Amino acid sequence: MSPFEELGGEPKLRAIVDDFIDRCFDDVMIGFLFARADRDRIKRFEYQHAAKALGAQIEYEGRPLDDAHRPHRILGGQFDRRKQILKETLHDHAVSKGVVEAWISHQDRLRHLITRDPDSNCQD
Repeated sequence: MSPFEELGGEPKLRAIVDDFIDRCFDDVMIGFLFARADRDRIKRFEYQHAAKALGAQIEYEGRPLDDAHRPHRILGGQFDRRKQILKETLHDHAVSKGVVEAWISHQDRLRHLITRDPDSNCQD
């Protein structure tokens, strides 16, 4: 069984992604990064990306992550804040430890595509 199936498939993942993206947009620390973003568009691409990473047979239709994030100069601390929001969201949705580990591990592997800051150091 894939992590996607273990999670509960599309309905469960969509609920988690909707909650997660709402939390990111509304967060006092990183919400400003989303000020000009279309919330529904971000939810659509986040769902596709997460579903694919968790084993669903779905295509990600967004731009390559490095191209999409490069103009935003996202710092390591901001990347980590988003990851913390994801962890809290997964906890609040009672996601199993194995799915959490798979999802967070995938996020960690994407770090170099999102930020050039190798750690949580917020200095240039």
